Amino acid sequence: MELYFKDKIFSSGVSDIMNNGGEVVGKIDLKSTFTSSLEVFDNDGQIVCMGKFRMLLNKWVISDGRDGELGVLRRRMSFLTKKYEYDAGRRGVFEITSPAFSKEYSIQGSHGEFIASFARINSWLQTGAFRLINESKDLESYELVAIVMGVHEIQKRDQHN
Repeated sequence: MELYFKDKIFSSGVSDIMNNGGEVVGKIDLKSTFTSSLEVFDNDGQIVCMGKFRMLLNKWVISDGRDGELGVLRRRMSFLTKKYEYDAGRRGVFEITSPAFSKEYSIQGSHGEFIASFARINSWLQTGAFRLINESKDLESYELVAIVMGVHEIQKRDQHN
């Protein structure tokens, strides 16, 4: 599945999630500039997952619509690549990597298999806009949207520190 979505100016407000045909298939509600949290809604308006930083840590926690934890995203130290890890509990640990100056990321499963990819597709004057391609059986597309936005939020937080 291929999806498109974006951040908002000042990181708050609602934005659409669209498929490659331009149809709205969900929404992202960026809760506030100060709290860096979000809710992801499906096409029926139901909360599918949420993302937020764990208190005082640089870990992005993703939970389902009932606040049950789905996984934890964190940055990994690396010299020549951007590297993140998403621990989805019994579903496995997923590695997210990108070459140092690239805007394209790849997500691999525990055994190195391709799961998904995403890319930042906007110019430097715009807010973050992304294209996600999901080929996973283990991670739902809406959860991957929360993961992509978590990577984006971690990067924004790192730039301000």
